[in-house]
Amino acid sequence: MKEAVSLRINGETHELFIEPNTTLLEVLREHLGFTGTKQACDMGTCGACTVLLNNRPALACLILAVACRSKEIVTIEGLRKGDQLHPLQNSFIEQGAVQCGMCTPGMILSAKALLDERPQPTEAEVRTAISGNLCRCTGYTKIVEAILAASNME
Repeated sequence: MKEAVSLRINGETHELFIEPNTTLLEVLREHLGFTGTKQACDMGTCGACTVLLNNRPALACLILAVACRSKEIVTIEGLRKGDQLHPLQNSFIEQGAVQCGMCTPGMILSAKALLDERPQPTEAEVRTAISGNLCRCTGYTKIVEAILAASNME
C-alpha cells in the first residue's frame, strides 16, 4: 500500500506516494528524474549511488525513502548554483578526473562531505574519504588530485 512521503531534496520539498519498500535511489532516479545518482551494484558496495544525507555520504540503494523524512538530501544536481558548477565539479573537469562518469557523482559528494568537515585534507584523508567509491577506469590519481585542487579553491 502506497503512503505519502515528503522529502527535502536539493533544497526543495517533494511530495510523493510510494510503496514503503521503495529505495531512495528509486525515488531519485525513477520518480524525480535525478539521474546523476547512479544505479550500479544495488548492494552498497560501489558508491555510485552516493548522496549526502544530512551532509554525510549515504548509499541511496540501501536506504528506504520513507526513512529519509525530515532529512536533507543532496544529489550531484544540488551542488550547482544556477549555471555555476561547484568548485569540486570544476576541479574534476580541469584535472581530467572524469572518465566514464559512473563513479563521478558519488566521488564528488563524498569529497564534498570531507571538504565541508576538513577544508585542507591530506592525500591520505582524501583517499580514506573516497574509499567507499569504486572507479573502474582510473588508478584514482586524477580524482585525488582534483579533490586536493578543489580544497585550495574554496
